[in-house]
Amino acid sequence: MKISAILLAAGLSRRMGEDKLLLMHKGQSLLRLALKLLSELTVFERFAVTTEMRRDSMETSENIRFVLNNNPQIGQSESIRLGVSEATGSHFMFLVADQPRLTVSALEPIFTAVRENPDKIVFPLVRGKPSSPAVFPARFKTELLALSGDMGGREVRRAFPELCYGVDIENPDDFVDVDDTSDYDELLEKCDK
Repeated sequence: MKISAILLAAGLSRRMGEDKLLLMHKGQSLLRLALKLLSELTVFERFAVTTEMRRDSMETSENIRFVLNNNPQIGQSESIRLGVSEATGSHFMFLVADQPRLTVSALEPIFTAVRENPDKIVFPLVRGKPSSPAVFPARFKTELLALSGDMGGREVRRAFPELCYGVDIENPDDFVDVDDTSDYDELLEKCDK
């Protein structure tokens, strides 16, 4: 199995009011933490889809290929399209850059589920709700390329419910995402404890 891991890091942070990927967590930006996780994954290939401004502030990595999204205002679908267009694996794993507590070990149940269900769209279920990262077999490339707006891969999941496989997550805090200031405040509060 050849998984192409694609980090979606070109969002405009509209709900946050500032570039949330530059917010700090444990001495590193959310973007830096996401790139570190991406570089540590045992996968076939790694891509980070980001804007030129963010790319200019990132360190070069030997095992990550950067793809520029010059139209982030289109929404998440544009980053998905750009990443999928570059990827050559048998599966596409979409990670988001605002899950700062995510670790390689927390993702192991997802990788196991993909190995056991290679024809399914695999994603974590956090407190019963679908979350990121999701893994799509490459057979869904056409559907992923046809996405529009800011809905992302959930539209493909909705179109093929019989081919979806949710993995119940034991530690939901590992998959917490930072969408707005209250999420960020809660993240910082948990770190202080």
